[in-house]
Amino acid sequence: MKIVEDAAAAVAGIGDGATVLIGGFGTAGQPMELIDALRESGARELTIVNNNAGNGDAGLAALLRAGHVRKIVCSFPRQTDSYVFDELYRAGDIELELVPQGNLAERMRAAGAGIGAFYCPTGVGTPLADGKEQRTIDGRHYLLEYPIRGDVALIKAHRADTAGNLVYRKTARNFGPVMATAAARTVVQVDEVVDAGELDPEAVVTPGIYVDRVVVVPPARQEAAST
Repeated sequence: MKIVEDAAAAVAGIGDGATVLIGGFGTAGQPMELIDALRESGARELTIVNNNAGNGDAGLAALLRAGHVRKIVCSFPRQTDSYVFDELYRAGDIELELVPQGNLAERMRAAGAGIGAFYCPTGVGTPLADGKEQRTIDGRHYLLEYPIRGDVALIKAHRADTAGNLVYRKTARNFGPVMATAAARTVVQVDEVVDAGELDPEAVVTPGIYVDRVVVVPPARQEAAST
């Protein structure tokens, strides 16, 4: 695990065509500064995996508007402030893979756990079943789902220690833990870094073995960037 000096250094090396897992449920737990740094890095033709498709004009929405995203994999592409995605999708400028929220989390968890595929009933009898293998188990129909793996995960946590162990704050925990296990490289934005041993081991959610880079973005700076 390496503590880097700024968000630009944290996202360095993410190349064109990368699959990027981005944490957050709406804006809760979304690593805004890392997303902005990814946009400024110039990487293009990205596949983004996130719970939704951006809010307003900031963060993920700004990355979409900049034209850096080829495809988005998400559960909730449309909401009242998803107008950037709407415009791009209606113009045919972005691809969409719609994945039910539970499936999205489980497909990433499967990637981290080394599971080759799994059967799930969600989506049976809907257009989401098109092209998927179906199997009946104990009288119930299931679809075969495959893991979602990322080249890199960009997530936000509350605190890290110098060994890379992470704790999260309330619902900002959402997708971060499974994404950290599902990516070849995990980059984390935190409020602060403390010495190893200062975090309560019982509170650690993501062990440092899954974390590659950490950048500190103090809350005051995060608030200033969002205004």
